[in-house]
Amino acid sequence: MNAPLFYDTHTHLGFPDFSADLPRVIERALEAGIARMICIGTDLQTSARAVQIAGEYPSVFAAVGFHPTHVLEAPDDIRPPLRELARHPKVVAIGETGLDYHRRPGGTAASDADFERYKTRQGELFRQQLEVAAELGLNCIIHQRDSFEDTLAQLSPFTGRTRGVFHCFSESAERLKRVLDMGALVSFTGILTFKSGGNVREALAAAEPGQFMLETDCPFLAPSQHRGKRCEPAYIREIAEMAASVRHCSLENLSAATCETAHQFFPKLKS
Repeated sequence: MNAPLFYDTHTHLGFPDFSADLPRVIERALEAGIARMICIGTDLQTSARAVQIAGEYPSVFAAVGFHPTHVLEAPDDIRPPLRELARHPKVVAIGETGLDYHRRPGGTAASDADFERYKTRQGELFRQQLEVAAELGLNCIIHQRDSFEDTLAQLSPFTGRTRGVFHCFSESAERLKRVLDMGALVSFTGILTFKSGGNVREALAAAEPGQFMLETDCPFLAPSQHRGKRCEPAYIREIAEMAASVRHCSLENLSAATCETAHQFFPKLKS
């Protein structure tokens, strides 16, 4: 019997970490049963690279967007170039986009006023990207760090116009419920396998089928078996094994549930 298939719904295959051996990385993923991979943009350059990679590899799709920590490098209005990129037939979502208040721009020396301007700019670009997603009928890949309440507040006016998946979800089961109650989804990474990931495993256990997906966020967050190494899409297998253990289900059931959820959220993956 064939091994169950899985999808890696969040990769950064366009990053320099993969420039030397990208074909082999994708080959290893396919050998491991990772049938679909989504390459995520974090600015206009990496978004264009994600589209290029998706055009070269049948198993790879793209998302285009501007990461919140890069907003100071962004043009005032990112909607026109983002629309152009997003019209590519293999672009499945806008993102990653969102809010990140974890670090001040310029480090601890940055003033409170500078930090507030930075957060305001993040909010402006997040809203622009939500507008493009709603206009083009795409969903969004959401990054949030130390900004949970503001992220929900920004998403709320777009309910029914676009949906979000909170990628690399590492919040509590209570916050999971709040995300799901607004019609959004979550996605889990190799943090599931970390000794420190107990709260993430609790959140996964609280989710229902159809409410979550799996991802690596590679080259970051390699599962515990590969800690200290570059993460890659093939490692979804270890993440899936932990997820199945947490949920007391078979890999086959987990595959069916997470792939169907991905099909519903990213319809172009069915092609």
